Amino acid sequence: MTPPLAAGRGLFLTVEGPEGAGKSTHARRLYETLRVELPLVLTREPGGTPLGEAIRAVLLDERHRGMRPEAEMLLFAASRAQLVAEVILPALAAGTCVLSERFVDASIAYQGYGRGLPVELVRRVNEVATQGLRPDLTLLIDIEPHLGLQRARGADGKDAPAGRGDRLEQEDGAFHARVREGFLELAREDPGRFVVVNGALPRDDVHRALLEAVRRLLRDRGWSR
Repeated sequence: MTPPLAAGRGLFLTVEGPEGAGKSTHARRLYETLRVELPLVLTREPGGTPLGEAIRAVLLDERHRGMRPEAEMLLFAASRAQLVAEVILPALAAGTCVLSERFVDASIAYQGYGRGLPVELVRRVNEVATQGLRPDLTLLIDIEPHLGLQRARGADGKDAPAGRGDRLEQEDGAFHARVREGFLELAREDPGRFVVVNGALPRDDVHRALLEAVRRLLRDRGWSR
């Protein structure tokens, strides 16, 4: 049985990246691999709770193309606040690790760099939403926007018809280029928390790189395999 962390708190891991980077696929694959080694919860943003999933439907619905950037930021923060209070903090307090597809970095990249809202405003709003919670490790799967959007818009099982993508995936290339640069800037600012992996590599190679980054953190924090 895996021993708890010395501090009695689980680790908080996040997976980030531009559209089409493979976040959902790799988060699920990491979860399936790691859950036999440690207590682990998988969740996603926006969503992860009944309220969050309802907010997700609004945020990704292409009928809401006229949504204001401020409204978008606040809706993401509202979903996040519910997820943190209802799922993430209780799990961490119980010594369970949490793996989340997206967290605050996504809002900074999308609503800050992408939409042009002041980054510090996005940070302040999310400081309230998260009760100050920050990830122990952020896995950034990087990909060129044109390749990522091609993947994302053509994927089945999305929140919008294949070939068109959801409301955010329908934004133009310039928007997605700013989002990507936002993620990369965040990684440059905080290299101790971020691990950047090339999402254009074969899926197995990406998975191995992500898994090694997580296992390295587990070793550093005293979890045994």
